[in-house]
Amino acid sequence: MPLYEKFLGRSRDDFASLEDLNRNYKVHIHDDFNYGFDVIDVLAEEKPDGLAMMWVGADGEERRFTFRDMSLLSNKAANFFAAKGVKKGDMVMLVLKRGYQFWYTLLGLHKLGAVAIPATHLLTAKDYVYRCNAASVKMLVVTGDNDVTEHVDEALPKCETVELRAVTKGKEVPGWIDYDAELAGMSDVFPRPEGEGKTWAKDMMLMFFTSGTTGYPKMVWHDYTYPLGHLLTGCFWHRVEENGLHFTISDTGWGKALWGKIYGQWLGESAVFTYDFEKFSAPDILGKMEKYRVTTFCAPPTMYRYMIKEDLAKYDLSALRHCTTAGEALNPEVYSQWKNKTGLKIFEGFGQTETTLCCWTAFPWMQPRLGSMGLPAPGWRLTVVDPEGRECPAGVTGEICVRTDEAGGGKPFGLFSGYFRDDELTKKSWHDDLYHTGDTAYKDELGFLWYVGRIDDVIKSSGYRIGPFEVESALMEHPSVLECAVTGVPDPVRGFVVKATVVLAQGYGGSEALTKELQNHVKHSTAPYKYPRIIEYVEELPKTISGKIRRVEIRENDQKKQ
Repeated sequence: MPLYEKFLGRSRDDFASLEDLNRNYKVHIHDDFNYGFDVIDVLAEEKPDGLAMMWVGADGEERRFTFRDMSLLSNKAANFFAAKGVKKGDMVMLVLKRGYQFWYTLLGLHKLGAVAIPATHLLTAKDYVYRCNAASVKMLVVTGDNDVTEHVDEALPKCETVELRAVTKGKEVPGWIDYDAELAGMSDVFPRPEGEGKTWAKDMMLMFFTSGTTGYPKMVWHDYTYPLGHLLTGCFWHRVEENGLHFTISDTGWGKALWGKIYGQWLGESAVFTYDFEKFSAPDILGKMEKYRVTTFCAPPTMYRYMIKEDLAKYDLSALRHCTTAGEALNPEVYSQWKNKTGLKIFEGFGQTETTLCCWTAFPWMQPRLGSMGLPAPGWRLTVVDPEGRECPAGVTGEICVRTDEAGGGKPFGLFSGYFRDDELTKKSWHDDLYHTGDTAYKDELGFLWYVGRIDDVIKSSGYRIGPFEVESALMEHPSVLECAVTGVPDPVRGFVVKATVVLAQGYGGSEALTKELQNHVKHSTAPYKYPRIIEYVEELPKTISGKIRRVEIRENDQKKQ
Protein backbone atom coordinates (compact mmCIF):
# COMPACT_ATOMS: atom_id res chain seq x y z
CA MET A 1 0.00 0.00 0.00
CA PRO A 2 1.59 3.31 -1.08
CA LEU A 3 2.07 5.73 1.80
CA TYR A 4 -0.30 8.31 0.31
CA GLU A 5 -3.23 6.00 1.14
CA LYS A 6 -2.54 6.64 4.83
CA PHE A 7 -3.47 10.28 4.33
CA LEU A 8 -6.42 9.70 1.99
CA GLY A 9 -7.82 6.57 3.59
CA ARG A 10 -8.15 4.88 0.20
CA SER A 11 -6.32 4.16 -3.04
CA ARG A 12 -6.57 6.47 -6.03
CA ASP A 13 -7.85 3.46 -7.95
CA ASP A 14 -10.80 3.16 -5.55
CA PHE A 15 -12.31 6.36 -6.91
CA ALA A 16 -14.84 5.28 -9.51
CA SER A 17 -15.15 8.59 -11.33
CA LEU A 18 -14.11 12.22 -11.33
CA GLU A 19 -17.36 13.01 -9.54
CA ASP A 20 -16.49 10.46 -6.85
CA LEU A 21 -13.01 11.96 -6.50
CA ASN A 22 -14.33 15.51 -6.20
CA ARG A 23 -16.95 14.52 -3.66
CA ASN A 24 -14.90 12.20 -1.46
CA TYR A 25 -11.29 13.43 -1.72
CA LYS A 26 -10.20 14.26 1.83
CA VAL A 27 -6.76 14.51 3.45
CA HIS A 28 -6.32 13.36 7.05
CA ILE A 29 -3.40 14.60 9.18
CA HIS A 30 -2.41 15.31 12.76
CA ASP A 31 -1.81 18.90 13.84
CA ASP A 32 1.93 18.24 14.20
CA PHE A 33 2.43 16.81 10.69
CA ASN A 34 6.03 17.10 9.47
CA TYR A 35 6.96 15.63 6.07
CA GLY A 36 10.49 14.82 7.21
CA PHE A 37 9.36 12.60 10.07
CA ASP A 38 5.92 11.44 8.92
CA VAL A 39 6.82 10.58 5.34
CA ILE A 40 10.58 10.18 4.83
CA ASP A 41 11.35 8.45 8.11
CA VAL A 42 8.30 6.20 7.70
CA LEU A 43 9.46 5.23 4.19
CA ALA A 44 12.93 4.59 5.58
CA GLU A 45 11.41 2.09 8.00
CA GLU A 46 8.96 0.47 5.59
CA LYS A 47 11.18 0.24 2.49
CA PRO A 48 14.73 1.19 3.51
CA ASP A 49 16.26 -0.09 0.29
CA GLY A 50 13.62 1.48 -1.94
CA LEU A 51 15.07 3.89 -4.50
CA ALA A 52 14.23 7.50 -3.65
CA MET A 53 16.36 9.30 -6.24
CA MET A 54 18.50 8.42 -9.21
CA TRP A 55 20.87 11.35 -9.64
CA VAL A 56 23.02 11.79 -12.73
CA GLY A 57 25.66 14.50 -13.08
CA ALA A 58 26.49 16.43 -16.23
CA ASP A 59 29.66 14.33 -16.50
CA GLY A 60 27.74 11.06 -16.25
CA GLU A 61 28.40 10.44 -12.55
CA GLU A 62 25.61 8.40 -10.98
CA ARG A 63 24.40 8.47 -7.38
CA ARG A 64 21.59 6.30 -6.03
CA PHE A 65 19.80 7.38 -2.86
CA THR A 66 17.43 5.07 -0.97
CA PHE A 67 14.73 6.29 1.39
CA ARG A 68 16.95 5.24 4.28
CA ASP A 69 19.78 7.32 2.80
CA MET A 70 17.51 10.36 2.64
CA SER A 71 16.35 9.81 6.22
CA LEU A 72 19.87 9.52 7.63
CA LEU A 73 21.32 12.34 5.51
CA SER A 74 18.47 14.66 6.48
CA ASN A 75 19.22 13.87 10.13
CA LYS A 76 22.83 14.83 9.50
CA ALA A 77 21.67 18.06 7.85
CA ALA A 78 19.40 18.90 10.78
CA ASN A 79 22.30 18.31 13.20
CA PHE A 80 24.60 20.42 11.04
CA PHE A 81 22.27 23.40 11.14
CA ALA A 82 21.58 22.98 14.84
CA ALA A 83 25.33 22.90 15.53
CA LYS A 84 25.66 26.22 13.66
CA GLY A 85 23.01 27.84 15.83
CA VAL A 86 20.16 27.66 13.35
CA LYS A 87 16.87 27.27 15.21
CA LYS A 88 13.18 26.82 14.54
CA GLY A 89 11.92 29.78 12.50
CA ASP A 90 15.35 30.87 11.22
CA MET A 91 15.59 31.57 7.49
CA VAL A 92 18.01 29.51 5.37
CA MET A 93 18.42 30.15 1.63
CA LEU A 94 19.28 27.19 -0.61
CA VAL A 95 20.96 27.88 -3.95
CA LEU A 96 21.81 24.34 -5.04
CA LYS A 97 20.70 24.03 -8.68
CA ARG A 98 20.11 20.30 -9.26
CA GLY A 99 22.74 19.14 -6.79
CA TYR A 100 21.67 16.11 -4.76
CA GLN A 101 22.45 18.03 -1.58
CA PHE A 102 19.22 19.99 -2.01
CA TRP A 103 16.95 17.06 -1.12
CA TYR A 104 18.35 16.02 2.22
CA THR A 105 19.18 19.61 3.14
CA LEU A 106 15.57 20.67 2.58
CA LEU A 107 14.35 17.71 4.63
CA GLY A 108 16.82 18.51 7.40
CA LEU A 109 15.46 22.05 7.64
CA HIS A 110 11.92 20.66 7.80
CA LYS A 111 12.88 18.40 10.70
CA LEU A 112 14.65 21.19 12.55
CA GLY A 113 11.82 23.66 11.98
CA ALA A 114 13.91 26.24 10.12
CA VAL A 115 12.40 27.93 7.05
CA ALA A 116 13.82 26.89 3.68
CA ILE A 117 14.04 29.48 0.88
CA PRO A 118 14.90 27.84 -2.46
CA ALA A 119 16.51 30.29 -4.90
CA THR A 120 17.97 30.22 -8.39
CA HIS A 121 21.72 30.32 -9.02
CA LEU A 122 21.08 33.07 -11.60
CA LEU A 123 20.69 35.76 -8.93
CA THR A 124 23.12 38.66 -8.89
CA ALA A 125 24.56 40.53 -5.92
CA LYS A 126 21.71 43.04 -6.07
CA ASP A 127 19.17 40.21 -5.89
CA TYR A 128 20.86 38.71 -2.84
CA VAL A 129 20.91 42.04 -1.00
CA TYR A 130 17.18 42.50 -1.43
CA ARG A 131 16.21 38.91 -0.63
CA CYS A 132 18.47 38.44 2.37
CA ASN A 133 17.37 41.68 3.98
CA ALA A 134 13.69 41.30 3.15
CA ALA A 135 13.52 37.80 4.67
CA SER A 136 16.18 38.23 7.41
CA VAL A 137 18.15 35.31 6.01
CA LYS A 138 20.50 33.87 8.61
CA MET A 139 22.39 31.35 6.49
CA LEU A 140 22.97 30.40 2.86
CA VAL A 141 23.91 26.99 1.47
CA VAL A 142 25.01 27.32 -2.14
CA THR A 143 26.46 25.27 -4.95
CA GLY A 144 30.17 25.28 -5.65
CA ASP A 145 29.35 25.64 -9.35
CA ASN A 146 29.21 28.87 -11.33
CA ASP A 147 29.96 32.15 -9.56
CA VAL A 148 27.33 31.97 -6.80
CA THR A 149 29.81 32.49 -3.95
CA GLU A 150 31.25 35.55 -5.71
CA HIS A 151 27.82 37.17 -6.03
CA VAL A 152 26.99 36.42 -2.39
CA ASP A 153 30.32 37.82 -1.19
CA GLU A 154 29.75 40.97 -3.23
CA ALA A 155 26.35 41.38 -1.60
CA LEU A 156 27.44 40.44 1.93
CA PRO A 157 28.46 43.92 3.21
CA LYS A 158 24.88 45.08 2.61
CA CYS A 159 23.21 41.94 4.00
CA GLU A 160 22.27 42.83 7.56
CA THR A 161 21.28 39.42 8.94
CA VAL A 162 23.46 36.84 7.17
CA GLU A 163 25.73 35.12 9.69
CA LEU A 164 26.79 31.92 7.94
CA ARG A 165 27.64 30.72 4.44
CA ALA A 166 28.24 27.14 3.32
CA VAL A 167 29.28 25.86 -0.10
CA THR A 168 29.18 22.40 -1.68
CA LYS A 169 31.57 20.43 -3.90
CA GLY A 170 34.63 21.26 -1.81
CA LYS A 171 35.01 24.77 -3.21
CA GLU A 172 37.53 26.60 -1.03
CA VAL A 173 36.49 30.20 -0.38
CA PRO A 174 37.60 32.26 2.64
CA GLY A 175 34.77 32.65 5.13
CA TRP A 176 32.75 29.78 3.67
CA ILE A 177 31.98 26.46 5.39
CA ASP A 178 32.73 23.25 3.48
CA TYR A 179 29.19 21.90 3.67
CA ASP A 180 29.83 18.37 2.41
CA ALA A 181 32.84 17.83 4.67
CA GLU A 182 31.17 19.07 7.83
CA LEU A 183 27.92 17.25 7.10
CA ALA A 184 29.81 13.97 6.83
CA GLY A 185 30.95 14.31 10.42
CA MET A 186 27.47 14.84 11.87
CA SER A 187 25.39 12.26 13.70
CA ASP A 188 22.72 10.55 11.62
CA VAL A 189 20.33 10.48 14.59
CA PHE A 190 17.98 13.44 15.07
CA PRO A 191 15.05 12.93 17.49
CA ARG A 192 11.82 14.69 16.73
CA PRO A 193 11.89 18.03 18.60
CA GLU A 194 9.56 18.56 21.51
CA GLY A 195 8.69 21.59 23.61
CA GLU A 196 9.49 24.95 22.05
CA GLY A 197 11.30 23.30 19.15
CA LYS A 198 8.33 21.17 18.13
CA THR A 199 6.89 21.91 14.70
CA TRP A 200 3.20 22.23 14.01
CA ALA A 201 1.25 21.87 10.78
CA LYS A 202 0.46 25.60 10.67
CA ASP A 203 4.07 26.73 11.26
CA MET A 204 6.07 28.35 8.46
CA MET A 205 8.04 25.71 6.57
CA LEU A 206 8.90 27.15 3.19
CA MET A 207 9.16 30.50 1.43
CA PHE A 208 9.54 31.56 -2.19
CA PHE A 209 10.27 34.90 -3.78
CA THR A 210 7.98 35.42 -6.74
CA SER A 211 8.06 38.18 -9.32
CA GLY A 212 5.40 40.89 -9.41
CA THR A 213 4.77 43.94 -11.54
CA THR A 214 4.26 46.70 -9.02
CA GLY A 215 7.18 46.12 -6.71
CA TYR A 216 10.07 43.88 -5.82
CA PRO A 217 9.54 40.11 -5.56
CA LYS A 218 6.85 39.00 -3.12
CA MET A 219 7.63 36.58 -0.30
CA VAL A 220 5.17 33.68 -0.46
CA TRP A 221 5.16 31.44 2.59
CA HIS A 222 3.71 27.96 3.08
CA ASP A 223 3.10 25.92 6.22
CA TYR A 224 3.88 22.26 6.94
CA THR A 225 0.72 21.07 5.19
CA TYR A 226 2.09 22.24 1.82
CA PRO A 227 3.58 18.84 0.83
CA LEU A 228 0.15 17.25 1.19
CA GLY A 229 -1.17 19.68 -1.40
CA HIS A 230 1.03 17.73 -3.79
CA LEU A 231 -0.81 14.46 -3.23
CA LEU A 232 -2.88 15.57 -6.22
CA THR A 233 0.20 16.65 -8.16
CA GLY A 234 2.23 13.48 -7.80
CA CYS A 235 -0.19 10.66 -7.14
CA PHE A 236 -3.10 11.73 -9.37
CA TRP A 237 -1.89 14.20 -12.01
CA HIS A 238 1.67 12.92 -12.57
CA ARG A 239 0.27 9.45 -11.93
CA VAL A 240 3.55 8.28 -10.40
CA GLU A 241 3.96 4.55 -10.00
CA GLU A 242 5.18 2.71 -6.91
CA ASN A 243 8.78 1.74 -7.72
CA GLY A 244 8.58 3.83 -10.91
CA LEU A 245 10.89 6.68 -11.95
CA HIS A 246 9.46 10.18 -12.33
CA PHE A 247 11.26 12.93 -14.22
CA THR A 248 10.26 16.58 -13.88
CA ILE A 249 12.60 19.01 -15.60
CA SER A 250 13.20 21.86 -13.18
CA ASP A 251 15.99 23.56 -11.27
CA THR A 252 15.52 23.50 -7.49
CA GLY A 253 15.48 27.30 -7.44
CA TRP A 254 11.94 27.22 -8.82
CA GLY A 255 8.70 26.11 -7.20
CA LYS A 256 8.13 23.57 -9.97
CA ALA A 257 10.90 21.44 -8.47
CA LEU A 258 8.78 20.91 -5.36
CA TRP A 259 5.84 20.02 -7.58
CA GLY A 260 7.74 17.29 -9.38
CA LYS A 261 10.92 16.26 -7.60
CA ILE A 262 10.07 15.39 -4.01
CA TYR A 263 6.78 15.72 -2.11
CA GLY A 264 4.01 14.08 -4.16
CA GLN A 265 6.35 11.63 -5.86
CA TRP A 266 7.63 10.16 -2.61
CA LEU A 267 4.12 10.06 -1.14
CA GLY A 268 3.40 7.79 -4.11
CA GLU A 269 6.62 5.84 -3.38
CA SER A 270 8.07 6.58 -6.80
CA ALA A 271 11.73 7.36 -7.25
CA VAL A 272 12.62 10.70 -8.83
CA PHE A 273 15.13 11.08 -11.62
CA THR A 274 17.39 14.13 -11.37
CA TYR A 275 19.72 15.04 -14.20
CA ASP A 276 22.13 17.83 -13.29
CA PHE A 277 22.58 19.16 -16.83
CA GLU A 278 23.98 22.61 -17.62
CA LYS A 279 22.05 23.37 -20.80
CA PHE A 280 18.88 21.77 -22.12
CA SER A 281 19.38 19.51 -25.14
CA ALA A 282 16.42 17.52 -26.43
CA PRO A 283 18.52 14.58 -27.73
CA ASP A 284 20.38 14.44 -24.41
CA ILE A 285 17.18 14.43 -22.36
CA LEU A 286 15.53 11.81 -24.57
CA GLY A 287 18.63 9.65 -24.31
CA LYS A 288 18.50 9.81 -20.52
CA MET A 289 14.80 8.93 -20.51
CA GLU A 290 15.59 5.88 -22.61
CA LYS A 291 18.65 4.78 -20.60
CA TYR A 292 17.09 5.10 -17.16
CA ARG A 293 13.60 3.89 -18.14
CA VAL A 294 11.63 6.93 -17.02
CA THR A 295 7.99 5.97 -16.37
CA THR A 296 6.31 9.36 -15.82
CA PHE A 297 7.40 12.73 -17.18
CA CYS A 298 6.65 16.43 -16.77
CA ALA A 299 8.16 19.39 -18.63
CA PRO A 300 7.07 22.86 -19.77
CA PRO A 301 5.62 23.15 -23.29
CA THR A 302 8.83 24.85 -24.46
CA MET A 303 10.79 21.65 -23.93
CA TYR A 304 8.16 19.48 -25.58
CA ARG A 305 8.45 21.83 -28.57
CA TYR A 306 12.15 21.03 -28.86
CA MET A 307 11.62 17.32 -28.32
CA ILE A 308 9.05 16.82 -31.07
CA LYS A 309 11.57 18.23 -33.55
CA GLU A 310 13.71 15.15 -32.91
CA ASP A 311 13.26 11.75 -34.52
CA LEU A 312 11.53 10.17 -31.53
CA ALA A 313 11.58 6.76 -33.23
CA LYS A 314 15.32 6.65 -32.45
CA TYR A 315 14.60 6.47 -28.72
CA ASP A 316 13.13 3.58 -26.78
CA LEU A 317 10.52 5.31 -24.62
CA SER A 318 8.54 2.12 -24.00
CA ALA A 319 8.82 2.53 -20.21
CA LEU A 320 7.04 5.89 -20.39
CA ARG A 321 3.43 5.65 -19.21
CA HIS A 322 2.20 9.20 -18.55
CA CYS A 323 3.10 12.78 -19.52
CA THR A 324 2.15 16.15 -18.07
CA THR A 325 2.93 19.82 -18.60
CA ALA A 326 2.54 23.16 -16.81
CA GLY A 327 4.04 26.64 -16.79
CA GLU A 328 2.39 28.03 -19.90
CA ALA A 329 -0.34 27.15 -22.40
CA LEU A 330 0.25 23.98 -24.41
CA ASN A 331 0.16 24.46 -28.15
CA PRO A 332 -2.33 22.02 -29.76
CA GLU A 333 0.19 21.14 -32.48
CA VAL A 334 2.75 20.12 -29.85
CA TYR A 335 0.14 17.94 -28.15
CA SER A 336 -0.84 16.29 -31.42
CA GLN A 337 2.70 15.63 -32.60
CA TRP A 338 3.76 14.20 -29.23
CA LYS A 339 0.72 11.91 -29.18
CA ASN A 340 1.29 10.80 -32.78
CA LYS A 341 4.95 10.02 -32.12
CA THR A 342 4.70 8.44 -28.66
CA GLY A 343 1.07 7.35 -28.38
CA LEU A 344 0.82 9.34 -25.14
CA LYS A 345 -1.43 12.26 -24.29
CA ILE A 346 -0.07 15.29 -22.44
CA PHE A 347 -2.17 16.30 -19.43
CA GLU A 348 -2.06 19.98 -18.49
CA GLY A 349 -2.08 21.48 -15.02
CA PHE A 350 -2.27 24.99 -13.58
CA GLY A 351 -1.09 26.51 -10.33
CA GLN A 352 1.06 29.26 -8.86
CA THR A 353 3.82 29.77 -6.34
CA GLU A 354 0.95 30.59 -3.97
CA THR A 355 -0.81 27.29 -4.69
CA THR A 356 -0.20 23.71 -5.62
CA LEU A 357 -2.00 22.09 -8.55
CA CYS A 358 -5.48 23.64 -8.52
CA CYS A 359 -6.72 23.12 -12.08
CA TRP A 360 -6.02 20.08 -14.20
CA THR A 361 -6.79 17.56 -16.89
CA ALA A 362 -6.78 14.39 -14.80
CA PHE A 363 -5.96 10.90 -15.99
CA PRO A 364 -7.86 8.58 -16.32
CA TRP A 365 -11.18 10.43 -16.13
CA MET A 366 -10.66 13.36 -18.50
CA GLN A 367 -9.93 13.73 -22.17
CA PRO A 368 -7.65 16.79 -22.53
CA ARG A 369 -9.43 19.64 -24.32
CA LEU A 370 -6.76 21.32 -26.39
CA GLY A 371 -6.18 24.87 -25.20
CA SER A 372 -8.09 24.42 -21.95
CA MET A 373 -6.59 24.55 -18.47
CA GLY A 374 -9.00 21.83 -17.44
CA LEU A 375 -11.31 21.60 -14.43
CA PRO A 376 -10.78 22.62 -10.79
CA ALA A 377 -8.84 19.97 -8.89
CA PRO A 378 -10.46 18.24 -5.86
CA GLY A 379 -10.46 20.43 -2.79
CA TRP A 380 -10.00 23.57 -4.89
CA ARG A 381 -13.17 25.59 -5.36
CA LEU A 382 -12.24 27.83 -8.27
CA THR A 383 -14.48 30.57 -9.54
CA VAL A 384 -14.16 33.23 -12.22
CA VAL A 385 -15.26 36.64 -10.97
CA ASP A 386 -15.68 40.17 -12.31
CA PRO A 387 -14.00 43.20 -10.67
CA GLU A 388 -16.87 43.41 -8.13
CA GLY A 389 -16.36 39.79 -7.07
CA ARG A 390 -19.46 38.46 -8.81
CA GLU A 391 -19.22 35.12 -10.57
CA CYS A 392 -18.97 35.47 -14.33
CA PRO A 393 -21.30 33.53 -16.59
CA ALA A 394 -19.91 31.01 -19.08
CA GLY A 395 -17.85 32.61 -21.81
CA VAL A 396 -17.15 35.84 -19.91
CA THR A 397 -13.56 36.56 -18.93
CA GLY A 398 -12.82 37.30 -15.30
CA GLU A 399 -10.22 36.68 -12.61
CA ILE A 400 -9.59 33.17 -11.35
CA CYS A 401 -10.20 33.06 -7.60
CA VAL A 402 -10.07 30.36 -4.91
CA ARG A 403 -12.95 30.15 -2.45
CA THR A 404 -11.75 29.71 1.15
CA ASP A 405 -14.92 30.11 3.27
CA GLU A 406 -15.12 27.70 6.17
CA ALA A 407 -18.59 26.52 5.19
CA GLY A 408 -17.17 25.15 1.96
CA GLY A 409 -14.13 23.50 3.52
CA GLY A 410 -11.86 26.46 4.21
CA LYS A 411 -8.29 26.83 3.00
CA PRO A 412 -7.29 23.97 0.68
CA PHE A 413 -4.09 22.02 1.24
CA GLY A 414 -1.37 23.72 -0.78
CA LEU A 415 -2.70 27.28 -0.65
CA PHE A 416 -0.16 29.70 0.77
CA SER A 417 -0.56 31.26 4.21
CA GLY A 418 0.24 34.81 3.18
CA TYR A 419 2.87 37.22 1.92
CA PHE A 420 5.61 37.42 4.52
CA ARG A 421 5.81 40.78 6.28
CA ASP A 422 3.18 42.28 3.99
CA ASP A 423 -0.27 42.11 5.58
CA GLU A 424 -1.55 44.80 3.24
CA LEU A 425 -0.69 42.79 0.14
CA THR A 426 -2.09 39.63 1.72
CA LYS A 427 -5.41 41.37 2.45
CA LYS A 428 -5.48 42.88 -1.04
CA SER A 429 -5.08 39.45 -2.63
CA TRP A 430 -7.13 37.44 -0.15
CA HIS A 431 -10.34 38.95 1.19
CA ASP A 432 -14.03 38.12 1.51
CA ASP A 433 -13.10 34.42 1.49
CA LEU A 434 -11.60 34.73 -1.99
CA TYR A 435 -7.95 34.41 -2.90
CA HIS A 436 -7.41 36.41 -6.08
CA THR A 437 -4.86 34.69 -8.32
CA GLY A 438 -4.33 37.64 -10.66
CA ASP A 439 -4.82 35.30 -13.63
CA THR A 440 -7.76 35.68 -15.96
CA ALA A 441 -9.80 33.05 -17.75
CA TYR A 442 -13.33 32.15 -18.78
CA LYS A 443 -15.37 29.03 -18.16
CA ASP A 444 -17.22 27.14 -20.84
CA GLU A 445 -20.61 25.46 -20.40
CA LEU A 446 -18.97 22.28 -19.09
CA GLY A 447 -16.95 24.12 -16.45
CA PHE A 448 -13.60 23.90 -18.23
CA LEU A 449 -11.36 26.95 -17.74
CA TRP A 450 -9.69 28.69 -20.68
CA TYR A 451 -6.71 30.86 -19.81
CA VAL A 452 -6.65 34.45 -21.08
CA GLY A 453 -3.73 36.19 -19.40
CA ARG A 454 -2.13 37.62 -16.30
CA ILE A 455 -3.63 40.71 -14.77
CA ASP A 456 -0.32 41.99 -13.43
CA ASP A 457 1.62 41.42 -16.67
CA VAL A 458 4.07 38.81 -15.42
CA ILE A 459 5.82 37.32 -18.45
CA LYS A 460 6.22 33.54 -18.76
CA SER A 461 9.22 32.75 -20.93
CA SER A 462 10.61 29.21 -21.26
CA GLY A 463 9.03 28.30 -17.93
CA TYR A 464 10.46 31.36 -16.11
CA ARG A 465 8.18 33.96 -14.55
CA ILE A 466 9.58 37.43 -15.16
CA GLY A 467 8.23 40.55 -13.49
CA PRO A 468 8.44 43.68 -15.68
CA PHE A 469 9.22 45.92 -12.69
CA GLU A 470 12.62 44.33 -12.08
CA VAL A 471 13.63 44.60 -15.74
CA GLU A 472 12.35 48.16 -15.97
CA SER A 473 14.24 49.11 -12.82
CA ALA A 474 17.45 47.70 -14.28
CA LEU A 475 16.96 49.58 -17.56
CA MET A 476 16.21 52.82 -15.75
CA GLU A 477 19.65 52.63 -14.14
CA HIS A 478 21.23 53.20 -17.57
CA PRO A 479 21.77 56.88 -18.41
CA SER A 480 20.31 56.52 -21.89
CA VAL A 481 16.86 55.44 -20.65
CA LEU A 482 14.31 58.11 -19.84
CA GLU A 483 11.44 55.74 -19.28
CA CYS A 484 10.46 52.27 -20.41
CA ALA A 485 7.82 49.56 -20.35
CA VAL A 486 8.47 45.82 -20.40
CA THR A 487 5.98 43.40 -21.94
CA GLY A 488 5.89 39.91 -23.36
CA VAL A 489 5.84 39.15 -27.06
CA PRO A 490 4.53 35.75 -28.25
CA ASP A 491 7.32 33.44 -29.37
CA PRO A 492 6.85 30.01 -31.00
CA VAL A 493 9.65 28.42 -28.95
CA ARG A 494 9.74 30.21 -25.58
CA GLY A 495 6.03 30.98 -25.27
CA PHE A 496 6.89 34.66 -24.74
CA VAL A 497 10.07 36.71 -24.91
CA VAL A 498 10.78 39.89 -22.99
CA LYS A 499 10.42 43.12 -24.92
CA ALA A 500 11.41 46.59 -23.70
CA THR A 501 9.80 49.68 -25.22
CA VAL A 502 12.20 52.51 -24.45
CA VAL A 503 12.07 56.30 -24.53
CA LEU A 504 15.66 57.57 -24.73
CA ALA A 505 17.09 60.46 -22.81
CA GLN A 506 18.19 63.55 -24.71
CA GLY A 507 21.41 63.07 -26.62
CA TYR A 508 20.94 59.35 -27.25
CA GLY A 509 19.82 57.59 -30.42
CA GLY A 510 18.63 54.05 -30.92
CA SER A 511 21.16 51.70 -32.50
CA GLU A 512 22.20 48.06 -32.54
CA ALA A 513 25.17 48.98 -30.38
CA LEU A 514 22.94 50.62 -27.74
CA THR A 515 20.54 47.69 -27.82
CA LYS A 516 23.40 45.32 -27.08
CA GLU A 517 24.65 47.61 -24.33
CA LEU A 518 21.23 47.77 -22.66
CA GLN A 519 20.81 44.02 -22.89
CA ASN A 520 24.18 43.43 -21.26
CA HIS A 521 23.36 46.02 -18.61
CA VAL A 522 20.20 44.12 -17.62
CA LYS A 523 22.11 40.82 -17.58
CA HIS A 524 24.57 42.29 -15.08
CA SER A 525 21.96 44.12 -12.97
CA THR A 526 19.56 41.25 -12.43
CA ALA A 527 19.26 37.56 -13.28
CA PRO A 528 20.49 37.17 -16.91
CA TYR A 529 17.44 35.26 -18.16
CA LYS A 530 15.32 38.40 -17.63
CA TYR A 531 17.06 40.54 -20.25
CA PRO A 532 14.91 41.96 -23.08
CA ARG A 533 15.51 40.05 -26.31
CA ILE A 534 13.65 42.79 -28.18
CA ILE A 535 14.13 46.54 -27.65
CA GLU A 536 12.02 49.09 -29.48
CA TYR A 537 12.77 52.81 -29.31
CA VAL A 538 9.80 55.20 -29.29
CA GLU A 539 9.18 58.90 -28.73
CA GLU A 540 6.65 58.33 -25.95
CA LEU A 541 4.83 55.55 -24.13
CA PRO A 542 1.04 55.13 -24.19
CA LYS A 543 -0.40 56.26 -20.85
CA THR A 544 -3.65 56.68 -19.00
CA ILE A 545 -4.95 60.09 -17.97
CA SER A 546 -3.40 59.56 -14.55
CA GLY A 547 -0.01 58.89 -16.13
CA LYS A 548 0.13 55.11 -15.80
CA ILE A 549 1.75 53.23 -18.67
CA ARG A 550 -0.74 51.23 -20.77
CA ARG A 551 1.18 48.02 -21.39
CA VAL A 552 -1.96 46.49 -22.83
CA GLU A 553 -1.79 48.98 -25.71
CA ILE A 554 1.81 48.01 -26.40
CA ARG A 555 0.83 44.34 -26.53
CA GLU A 556 -2.12 45.08 -28.80
CA ASN A 557 0.12 47.03 -31.19
CA ASP A 558 2.61 44.17 -31.26
CA GLN A 559 -0.15 41.70 -32.12
CA LYS A 560 -1.24 43.90 -35.04
CA LYS A 561 2.30 43.84 -36.42
CA GLN A 562 2.45 40.03 -36.47
